[in-house]
Amino acid sequence: MLNQMEERLAVVTGGGTGIGRAVAELLIESGYRVVALGLDRDPDLNEAVTFRQVDITDTAASVAALPEGLPVAGLVNCAGMLRHQQEWETEAFEQVMRVNVTAGFAFANALLDRLQAAGGSVVNVASMWAIFGSPGAPAYTASKGAVAAVTRSQAVAWAGRGVRVNSVAPGWVETRISEKARTDAERAQRIGARIPLGRWAKPAEVASVVRFLLSEDAGYVTGAMIPVDGGYSVC
Repeated sequence: MLNQMEERLAVVTGGGTGIGRAVAELLIESGYRVVALGLDRDPDLNEAVTFRQVDITDTAASVAALPEGLPVAGLVNCAGMLRHQQEWETEAFEQVMRVNVTAGFAFANALLDRLQAAGGSVVNVASMWAIFGSPGAPAYTASKGAVAAVTRSQAVAWAGRGVRVNSVAPGWVETRISEKARTDAERAQRIGARIPLGRWAKPAEVASVVRFLLSEDAGYVTGAMIPVDGGYSVC
């Protein structure tokens, strides 16, 4: 197991924007060496984050984008997509499932030996939609439920190898993927009225929970899904 902070490599898919970016930048602040993978990045992404443009559904290319052979202390599968009503069509449904579920599953499998070498852990980004349904995004909902279920299976399968696997379930977060809901005044008001804490989350508030799950403070936590939704899913 790696003990020196400067040797800790964290890999964040979807790490150039939104929640993934917040995770990548917070882990940099926490002393990790961070490689972010994805197709898109914000122009003002922290320069300390190494960004590699790659299609995360291409597992071989994703692995090749990492420093060769270096143990992986943390893997955060954050890359995701949403196609709204298009998801009722089979082709779009399968595309969303491939990006949101299969890509992260395959990538974690490919990095398992390197995770074990670092005594590392995995955090998969699920969603509050893993808890209940969405009439407008059936694939996104199904994919996030699958992420939560796969997380539990990975946790059980890999515990003996010293690799912990958990997930977070964000609610309404101020990111690009939620823009459609945030710019619909009526819908945004309805959503806000249901959130017990009375506001949407900042990406950094999800990132802080991810950092906890990667840390030694969560050393006895595996197979969990932690809601980060301001209470939306319990009311």
